[in-house]
Amino acid sequence: MTKTEEIRTFTLKNRNNLRAEITNYGATVLSLHVPDRSGQFADVVLGYQDVEDYQRDTYFFGAVIGRYANRIANGQFQLNGVDYQLAANDGANHLHGGTRGFDQVIWNPTASRENQLQLEYISPDGEENYPGRLYAQVTYTLTDDNELRIDYWAVSDQDTIINLTNHSYFNLKGHNQGGILDHHLKLNADYYTPINSETIPTGEIASVAGTPMDFRELTPIRANLDESNPQIIYGSGFDHNWVLNQRDGLKKAAELYDPDTGRLMEVLTTKPGIQFYSGNFLKAPIPGKNGAAYGHRSGLCLETQYFPNSPNVSHFSNPILRAGQVYQHTTIYRFKVQSE
Repeated sequence: MTKTEEIRTFTLKNRNNLRAEITNYGATVLSLHVPDRSGQFADVVLGYQDVEDYQRDTYFFGAVIGRYANRIANGQFQLNGVDYQLAANDGANHLHGGTRGFDQVIWNPTASRENQLQLEYISPDGEENYPGRLYAQVTYTLTDDNELRIDYWAVSDQDTIINLTNHSYFNLKGHNQGGILDHHLKLNADYYTPINSETIPTGEIASVAGTPMDFRELTPIRANLDESNPQIIYGSGFDHNWVLNQRDGLKKAAELYDPDTGRLMEVLTTKPGIQFYSGNFLKAPIPGKNGAAYGHRSGLCLETQYFPNSPNVSHFSNPILRAGQVYQHTTIYRFKVQSE
């Protein structure tokens, strides 16, 4: 194992005693300690005890996802008149970059200081059958405004598609404190992209009004989990993309609130969409860190993104990165507390 292939763990801290642990294996967030309304700190992301467990992971705990996050129908897309066949690793479809996505590679740490870590990965042309040699960079910063800021940067020597995100599972009660159905969620989205029985978007952009997808105000997740609704049936819960009201620029996409602890997490992003996944496929018991055992809906994901299957739907957000152009996006998880 060369120096650049060494698996390492880094600890970030800010002036307010927030702490994040990140490994260069999969550019993965291992832990994130934030305070509640009484000043008590807890780790609010699910994860494993040992890095070796991440190498066997099938849930993508905390990892950076690439080259293309979420699903591509039948693993197929066309670019510049050329047909590409990607791995079918989610039924007939392609999910989260394939059989060996960016979550399973060792990133090279290029800069590290007390509150910041920069990682890079060079994905060779043809890796997982994606075109182009892609240089990708992810920078984590734990700011003094109690934000975990993630900056993505990439460039390719050929036209390609790219959609990077982070797949942390959050539980604002604490990673080992049960389920997330009593969390309150707000999504700044009047529309979402309905899915079919294979969780692939149908191509429709539909209003959330009058549906379980309406999180325009802070709403208990449990209240909208209508198990008889076809969309909930198809997703086995929430596993959908929301179309953010503001498409461009850095904007607030979501708020997540736990009434018990007062922890409030705001999600800001430059991406046009956000995937809310309610941990439907977590299967107990999953042995987690510090003796935790995770089960069904022990955590939830808020993944900022281009829309799923965008390479095949012309009116969806454009995930094409032209040769020599720069892919640059930011996602921020900002932590606050609310009094009772």
